[in-house]
Amino acid sequence: MFTTSFAEISVISGSIQLVLFGTIVLYPIWKTETLSYVDIGWPWGLVCIGLVTLFLGEGYSWRVWGIGALYILMGLRMGIGAIQFWLKGYIQKELPRYRYQRIRWERKGKTNIQAAMQIDALVQGLANVSYLALPAFIIASNPNPNISFFEVVGLLLWVASFILESIADKQKLGFLRRMKTEKLQNKVCEIGLWKYTRHPNYFAEWTIWNSLIIISIPSWLALQSSESLIIWVLLGLALLFVSIMMYNTLVYLTGAIPSEYYSLQKRPNYKSYTKRVNMFFPGFRNRK
Repeated sequence: MFTTSFAEISVISGSIQLVLFGTIVLYPIWKTETLSYVDIGWPWGLVCIGLVTLFLGEGYSWRVWGIGALYILMGLRMGIGAIQFWLKGYIQKELPRYRYQRIRWERKGKTNIQAAMQIDALVQGLANVSYLALPAFIIASNPNPNISFFEVVGLLLWVASFILESIADKQKLGFLRRMKTEKLQNKVCEIGLWKYTRHPNYFAEWTIWNSLIIISIPSWLALQSSESLIIWVLLGLALLFVSIMMYNTLVYLTGAIPSEYYSLQKRPNYKSYTKRVNMFFPGFRNRK
């Protein structure tokens, strides 16, 4: 909001996110007392960031269209899945990661759960308004027609990460379908990418955001001539904050740890799985 480059686009994007989260996240949460509606709002918020970038980005056209398309693809991949979950009735029930949030609130002594849910949803909406939108806005502001080495490397990493995340989700879905067909319950998915990390989809999602940071580097450097030093430095720190916050979210807040809390209770072999396979970062299996 204090930049000369992004004040207008930030107001427009923030207003759209407010309407989006108010209608399809905050209101349904208030009516149903179910926090899972965040899973619809967050990815479709990314789609909105991509569309705003496409229409309002003032940089080199190929760069604007490229980063806008990446955000739209990221949002659609998760957003379409969230809609399918909603149609099947899964969103209307509290997902495990959000049930775990209630455990956190209980430990902290929070009793006004309705207010806690609204605040939690707003925090995730504010992430879309602020630091998660920064890579798109920064990249789309760069008028330089020359493509940087960082942009090429970052784009290749984004493509590889997007493919790996899609493969991981497909492998997990195929495993669950096979278990249902064979009438087996509470088995551990230890196939494909799931042999090397217990959460390959979360790791790939994290590297997707890191790739956007890498792509942002030359555009951020170019902003030094149009922004004050302190604003320019803060924008760079905010880009690093994207990686830190996404890691914390995917591991601690709504990712690996909440998921494993229930997996350890439901799946008898999950504890031995945790001893053989890394939780987040991929690695060779420990066969001891």
